[in-house]
Amino acid sequence: MEKSEKKAKIVKVRKWGEVGLVGSPPHCSFLCLKKVKGGNFTLQRFLRVHFRLHFFKGRVVMASSGGSAVTILLLFCFWGVFISLSSAARLSLSRQKLEVAKHLNRLNKSPVKTIQSPDGDTIDCVPVSKQPAFDHPFLKDHKIQTRPSFHPEGLFDENKLSEKPKAKVHIPISQAWHANGRCPEDTIPIRRTKEEDVLRASSVRRYGRKKHRAIPKPRSAEPDLINQSGHQHAIAYVEGDKYYGAKATINVWEPKIQQPNEFSLSQLWILGGSFGQDLNSIEAGWQVSPDLYGDNNTRLFTYWTSDAYQATGCYNLLCSGFIQVNSEIAMGATITPVSGYRNSQYDISILIWKDPKEGHWWMQFGNDYVLGYWPSFLFSYLAESASMIEWGGEVVNSEPDGQHTSTQMGSGHFPEEGFGKSSYFRNIQVVDSSNNLKAPKGLGTFTEQSNCYDVQTGSNGDWGHYFYYGGPGKNPNCQ
Repeated sequence: MEKSEKKAKIVKVRKWGEVGLVGSPPHCSFLCLKKVKGGNFTLQRFLRVHFRLHFFKGRVVMASSGGSAVTILLLFCFWGVFISLSSAARLSLSRQKLEVAKHLNRLNKSPVKTIQSPDGDTIDCVPVSKQPAFDHPFLKDHKIQTRPSFHPEGLFDENKLSEKPKAKVHIPISQAWHANGRCPEDTIPIRRTKEEDVLRASSVRRYGRKKHRAIPKPRSAEPDLINQSGHQHAIAYVEGDKYYGAKATINVWEPKIQQPNEFSLSQLWILGGSFGQDLNSIEAGWQVSPDLYGDNNTRLFTYWTSDAYQATGCYNLLCSGFIQVNSEIAMGATITPVSGYRNSQYDISILIWKDPKEGHWWMQFGNDYVLGYWPSFLFSYLAESASMIEWGGEVVNSEPDGQHTSTQMGSGHFPEEGFGKSSYFRNIQVVDSSNNLKAPKGLGTFTEQSNCYDVQTGSNGDWGHYFYYGGPGKNPNCQ
């Protein structure tokens, strides 16, 4: 036998998808190489060029000078693992798409009318009784309360013009979709959720939910907590009593957002319980959230949770909970117009209060729109009353290594700049046990980093108790 022949080895192709090297365990060839076809032209060419393998009648002949059997085995094993992982990834993607489709089917109810908004939203007019709230098992036989039993006494006259110059606060705020139509009576407008909306979330389960530890806890501004939570605030608050609601008129802006996974909002919080795992919260205001909505528009929003943002609650109508009864205002829809720096100023009025008869928490938008209610059974502490009320701004800072985001809060300008430049809350009030709107007593303020976002309070005869708040985020004094 020639010297070269003695060094040659024969590798048999047992069947398509199996390649057995002489002296190698047969189970390895099956497990690692079952995806490889020896007849594949591209693979044959690669093996010929790099390892001098020759294919002839179901056999692979490898010259010893072209490489080692171990190298070939590892190559094929890697190839098989790669293909297996690719198959697993495709299967995972397929399952995700199925999960997203099921979730969209739950959220997007059959409409009686559809309206295309100029901002790209689709608004579905859905019968009141078919809205997502009634997917909740406790609401299957719920009798819808079409109006509150009582309104709070002592509402400010929102039609009164501001004494401030260029303050067009008397011009009614509308929503962008109104330009192309309205929903019929006995229906509610629901912003249609798209596949890309859900896919932007970290998971289907977390879609439409805030992250844990999003509530501003006054007097807890330790630097490590700031960096861990990623949320920063500039708020006014009251505590130490029982509260049955709150009201505010909120200046509307369109703050700039640095990263798509950050947001900026201005809202009021109705809070019950501790700041631990059992926190109850009802929230409403305006927000800019590219991650949630896919754009940088200023939008009306609500939120609720009964367990500190863990497993309960959501934004707007993205889960069962809030029952809407109004046909004119859509949760999550774009608010228009917005204020301009040294230009016209616009604001919205939001009132949330507990119906003294039925016990549900109602929400009113402006003077004319009673939007709906959160049933009292959703909550533990708030089933009776709130223990703290907060008003103000919140942003998410996602910058790593202690750096600060340039995401703006409010107008993006500090409170000392004043009207027409800095954002404000005016006519802030609380609802007492007699269902009366009262000025807040012992109003406190809180911000984690006042050189990034700040808050300043005041009071006068026209605006009652008010405050300016916000800031630019990253600046020479906030890095």
